[in-house]
Amino acid sequence: RLGEDHFWSSLRRQRRRPRALRLGEDHFWSSLRRQRRRPSRASVNPNTMFHVKPEPEPPIAAELFGDSIDKARAFTANLVAQGEELGLIGPLELPRIWTRHILNSVLVAPLLRPGRVGDVGSGAGLPGLVLAMARPDVEFVLIEPMERRVDWLDSQVRELALDNVEVVRARAQEVEFSPWLDQVTARAVSALSKLIPMTARLVRSGGELLLMKGASVDAELRAASKAVARARLSDVEILVLGEGIVDEVTRVFRATVD
Repeated sequence: RLGEDHFWSSLRRQRRRPRALRLGEDHFWSSLRRQRRRPSRASVNPNTMFHVKPEPEPPIAAELFGDSIDKARAFTANLVAQGEELGLIGPLELPRIWTRHILNSVLVAPLLRPGRVGDVGSGAGLPGLVLAMARPDVEFVLIEPMERRVDWLDSQVRELALDNVEVVRARAQEVEFSPWLDQVTARAVSALSKLIPMTARLVRSGGELLLMKGASVDAELRAASKAVARARLSDVEILVLGEGIVDEVTRVFRATVD
């Protein structure tokens, strides 16, 4: 029996795969599985899946911008070229860059009065830079806390030769102005219940808030009734701009600061 046991033990040793071979085979299959594994959603760049073309300039743009249309074109081209990389806009915004962003902002221009206007959370320059192009008779202060966005705003002010624009790196809750501002704009910053106390503190008595909002602005206003009272706002109204002129209207919460 000892001889028989020795025979089978020897045979098993001969048939057993060498350790180095097993490790190499395991590595091969592990590598293959990694290659076949689907990439995570976070690693997928939409621009690698399909080519996104920017929206062509709508004919109405030249009429809305007047003599400033060349600056608007240059700014839009810069936003298309650099906006996604800098985190200013998403790639899916390119097919509606004019309609959703540029024209949506410039429609507010007729509501501005000569004086000093602050744009809170200016970000990509929407609406601040767009309004500064359309209204060279108005002084603008773009208020933005993030450094890379401030760098972008500064670069556009220089390139577009916007002498009526000052960029301030600060949070709206902390910045102080003397004298106070005549009007304040904001777009896609926060709900009215938070945005009203953030912006009303920056405006002189008799000045205005011009806060751009979405389709749910009426519901936001109802939820912000206490904020309206605390800020002592009067002449509160919701304006719808661009009906019959553009595909996407602009909604503005307008109120006077007493």
